[in-house]
Amino acid sequence: MASPSSPSQIALQQMLADLLLQHFRRDSAESNTLQLYRLLRDGILQEVLPPGLRLPSSRQLAQELGIARNTVIHVYERLVVEGYLAAGVGRGTFVLDTGPERLPGREPAVARGGADSLAEISRRGTQLVAQAGAGEKQWGAFMPGVPEVRTFPSRTWMRLHNRQWRKPQPDLLTYSVGPGLPALRSALADYLRSSRGVICTPEQIIVTNGSHAALQLIALLLGDVGDSAWVENPGYWGVHSVWRSSGLDTQPVAVDGDGLQVEEGARLGAPKLIYVSPSHQYPLGAVMSLARRRRLLAYARRNHCWIVEDDYDSEFRYGRSPLPSLQGLDRHGRVIYLATFSKVIYPGLRLAYMVVPEALVASFQTGLSEMFRGGQYLTQAVLADFIAEGHFVSHIRRMRHLYALRRETLLAAIAAHFGARLPIHDGAAGLHLVLGLPDGCDDHAIAEAALQQGILTRPLSAYYRGAAPAQQGLLLGYAHVHEQDIAGHFATLAAVIKAAGIGLAPPP
Repeated sequence: MASPSSPSQIALQQMLADLLLQHFRRDSAESNTLQLYRLLRDGILQEVLPPGLRLPSSRQLAQELGIARNTVIHVYERLVVEGYLAAGVGRGTFVLDTGPERLPGREPAVARGGADSLAEISRRGTQLVAQAGAGEKQWGAFMPGVPEVRTFPSRTWMRLHNRQWRKPQPDLLTYSVGPGLPALRSALADYLRSSRGVICTPEQIIVTNGSHAALQLIALLLGDVGDSAWVENPGYWGVHSVWRSSGLDTQPVAVDGDGLQVEEGARLGAPKLIYVSPSHQYPLGAVMSLARRRRLLAYARRNHCWIVEDDYDSEFRYGRSPLPSLQGLDRHGRVIYLATFSKVIYPGLRLAYMVVPEALVASFQTGLSEMFRGGQYLTQAVLADFIAEGHFVSHIRRMRHLYALRRETLLAAIAAHFGARLPIHDGAAGLHLVLGLPDGCDDHAIAEAALQQGILTRPLSAYYRGAAPAQQGLLLGYAHVHEQDIAGHFATLAAVIKAAGIGLAPPP
């Protein structure tokens, strides 16, 4: 260490004096103590004040800055405690060497804005981000997949919620390590047996924080990295995102009017998992025929595949009763039934559930506790009461009537602008329909142009994977749009479509 009177030390001390005199303001709103502390700390971190520099005595620095000596003493002591300075009687106060070790290898490149290039995400993360399907906006005409939440019986829900809070049980508020609240699982088993034809006991039901958590748990427990999984094409983007990020190789398999084409999938080889939405194919709305269902079940049994049946909105069928589940036909324990409350209650509830074959119950219960810890038991208790007291079924019936009215209103608006010139896919069910567009148009561009006019929609081609040609179209969610507003909003969208030269009436 250089002596205090050496030329280098004198120059460094002059640098410190210039730093403090230039930036220290006695009339600042910031206190003298905090101001001096910040200047010295930042000078050390930025190596303006290098390791080994001997600082002026507290008396000398106080005189130069015109502040109390105790202020300087306090700042020096704080910086010593925090490891920036070292001090000793008769030795003075010195800047410590706190710089990082110089490790072997090149210095990393610095991206624009000073961000370290090592912040780049993994290949798996890059693929996830590049193929993300979640939109920034989730409310407005005609965002698909959004239920009507303004008519939810909130007073009834609040009454049930308050009843639970009057004398909350400790096990509803602490960590949960089980597959869901027993009361909710029992209520769900009764509902599923009577309304969806699901064959199950309460013990087979696993409650999760949303369908994506269920899909991830399925991938982790039933698949290994590199295993293949069939996914409907077009199909729900979230399955690809969750399963590919879990290490599975998702393989798109085409659908037709009868659902997933099992024979086409078989040419790819037997997968470990098969994802289907047989009661209302997402997004085209096809209903899987009985013959196709039996063929799929037989294939899964012979090839030891697991079928994941996503029954996301089958409660809402218009003109006929909801179809029984695929799981109800399964006699060999190859189907995992998946459903969510996002469409029938409200999305922010973030609760879904699975019905797993009896052979998987113990593994799924343990896996859920180990990976996700479950939770929201008090909310589950409220939901259990909501179902058991009949409010759940009553709400579904009201919504089914309301959604049917809004669907008919949208169909009438489409007919008024385009007649029968554009095809419609919806399966008379769910919360959305697909307005088909001619091959060769750009549904992404049309959706973007509609967004500029305040209309939310999703391009159908975005739901396709692989090299197969994608149909063009627009997904139109109607469930949350007031019926009196549908015609006006669709007129705006129709103008955008017509501006692209699509759906115009042929010349006479």
